[in-house]
Amino acid sequence: MNPLHENFTKILTERTDCIIYHATPNPSAENCTSWIGGNAPEFFDDKADFINEGDQKYYFYLSIITPFKKSMISIFIPAEFEEYLENNIYPHCSIKVIEHPISPESVKNIFTHPDLIKHAISDGELSDDQKSMDESFLIKLGGNPRLIQPKNYYFTKLQEESYSFLLQVDEDGYPETLLQDDCRNYPFSFGALYIFAKIGMNEIQNPIAGFWQFS
Repeated sequence: MNPLHENFTKILTERTDCIIYHATPNPSAENCTSWIGGNAPEFFDDKADFINEGDQKYYFYLSIITPFKKSMISIFIPAEFEEYLENNIYPHCSIKVIEHPISPESVKNIFTHPDLIKHAISDGELSDDQKSMDESFLIKLGGNPRLIQPKNYYFTKLQEESYSFLLQVDEDGYPETLLQDDCRNYPFSFGALYIFAKIGMNEIQNPIAGFWQFS
């Protein structure tokens, strides 16, 4: 049984446990069901007008299968760094988080981020939440967020609308092989992205980008 189902209360309610994911190089098409970099899922092949907004182009960041049900969460970031730097906190966060049916990677590079080399995202490993605060990870699901800037205003609107922390993507967990050799900039300036959702009994609804931070 998936450890998330066995430990749902601790992970997303009691928050004493969490699930940790890592990025691994040389993903194979057969075994790579969640990934960062590379092409977006096939699901988005005919959705360029939905993802892009006018002249604002978006890049695919990552897709991960949710442990709760048979669906994926995909994340897209604006091509222009200043756009999401200025709009970094909900409800004015430019990062797009979309839950959708499970889909393989597309052969089309419509949304491919030029600075990221595709890596697989590992199966999750159950971890004690406090212990995870000192671990290196790409993604932490459940437990409590490891914040770079522990400021209350990041949470104000999210708490008002009953959103709870779901996961974070942390650039401290990037392997050296993830960025192109000539890339000097991390997408989040060596920071972290925090995803929130409406969390019920054994399900999540409406995942959104809560905010992102860097030091």
